[in-house]
Amino acid sequence: MRQRAAVLCGAAVIAAGTVTALPAEASAPHRSDASQAAKPSWKKCGTSDYPTLQCASLSVPLDHDRPDGRRITLALSRIPHTGAAYQGPLLVNPGGPGGSGRTLAGFVASSLPPEVAAQYDVIGFDPRGVGKSEPALNCLPGHFDPVRPDSLPADPAVEEANLARAKGFADACGAKYADVLPYIDTVSAARDVDAIRAALGAERINYFGYSYGTYLGAVYAKLHPDRVRRLVLDSVVDPTDVWYDANLNQDHVFDDRHRAFLAWIAEHDGAYGLGTDPERVETAWYAMRTALAKEPAGGKVGASELEDTFLPGGYYNGYWPYLAEAFAAYVNDADTGLLVEAYENFGAVDASGENGYSVYASVQCRDAGWPRDWDEWRDDNEDVYEKAPFMTWNNAWYNAPCAFWPTASRRPVDVTNRELPPALLFQATGDAATPYEGGVTVHRLLRGSSLVVEEGGGNHGITLSGNTCLDEHLAAYLADGTVPRGDGEADAVCAALPAPKPLESKAASASSRGSTLHGLLGFRG
Repeated sequence: MRQRAAVLCGAAVIAAGTVTALPAEASAPHRSDASQAAKPSWKKCGTSDYPTLQCASLSVPLDHDRPDGRRITLALSRIPHTGAAYQGPLLVNPGGPGGSGRTLAGFVASSLPPEVAAQYDVIGFDPRGVGKSEPALNCLPGHFDPVRPDSLPADPAVEEANLARAKGFADACGAKYADVLPYIDTVSAARDVDAIRAALGAERINYFGYSYGTYLGAVYAKLHPDRVRRLVLDSVVDPTDVWYDANLNQDHVFDDRHRAFLAWIAEHDGAYGLGTDPERVETAWYAMRTALAKEPAGGKVGASELEDTFLPGGYYNGYWPYLAEAFAAYVNDADTGLLVEAYENFGAVDASGENGYSVYASVQCRDAGWPRDWDEWRDDNEDVYEKAPFMTWNNAWYNAPCAFWPTASRRPVDVTNRELPPALLFQATGDAATPYEGGVTVHRLLRGSSLVVEEGGGNHGITLSGNTCLDEHLAAYLADGTVPRGDGEADAVCAALPAPKPLESKAASASSRGSTLHGLLGFRG
């Protein structure tokens, strides 16, 4: 999965994964239920950034196959349309799984061209289990408190300590949420999306998802292709390798992105003084990791926390100048202050993060099968680590609760779809969290879709982040359904944005919009 397309043409069709049994309603004839659902009661909840934001809640069944059984609550947000022309609701999702989407509605509405945003009710929502939705999961408060065991299992004691953490988390989830966990999964969330559609009184929805939100959108489209009007998928999950293989595949590209970051530091030796040879900079970074494993910075940043801190740089290069300054201060001046500050800004997990992780694990562990034999995990991750040491074991422990998860798993959904209107996909060639091949795969699986590629880009979440070329395609599609059409692997290609500059430069290190977006998308999704 590491191979990049040298030229964007001639890709082979990738076969779809195994198909799960879908709810009966997915194959039933279309029946309008818009008039039957309770309408949300919208109230003002504006912020200084998004003053017209409104909020509401929606009751949905915990188990959609038992509509008269227990109910849970979804938290919704809305920026209402203001134009005379109205194109219906545009549901937005930031990914995760486990990401809160209420604020994203305000961001999307304010970032689209005003004349386009005015035509939509932009709808955000916290998926089941997330944020202001009830119940909101937090399986084990303090699970990520520093200092954790070193992620690298260099000896049996360290491996056992990490295994105990993973099993402890899974056991805590099972003890605390045994009645809820069987219904925290993508298919259930997709059925919630349809409940939102019905409550809004819409025959069809428009949908815009980032990262994991692309998989949620594709699954919804599989369930209800006739209820999708427009579908935008940015940074596309490969649905054929969810989720165990997907995480192993990520590790290779995150290592590539980390090396790109270290090479960028070498290019700016005048600012950071770590050398002009990327290999020398890499040696210094791993020496820092070794030192922190023995003596955590500020009593907070050990080896595992260091990886957590630098992982966001693999999602968004706008963070590189801040991470580079912390790295240089530690190596050159033995100054731990900036490193601790970077950890608190990028790596530390608060209660919201604990909630997000609880839902992340619940969805991923339920969505698809995971090996239950730890020997298989060890062998696979050792193989990957030899080539991609940066995040392999950190990522393995992040997902390791799935080896002990208390609920049975579903089978992945085959999202192949020949019934949709044209969908629009966006993908960067160097995206680590959702590697490039995922965009190509989904482009093949969604007949009539168009793929816009950011050539040379490595960020995750690329529209509404400062790239005018990408945003023009997005705006045209949302305005009137226009999609690009090409003969090769991509239907349109946009150049990546320039790399950031060091902080002391007069040039901005990151676009304001890009930083805001990536703060909303978060990490690990």
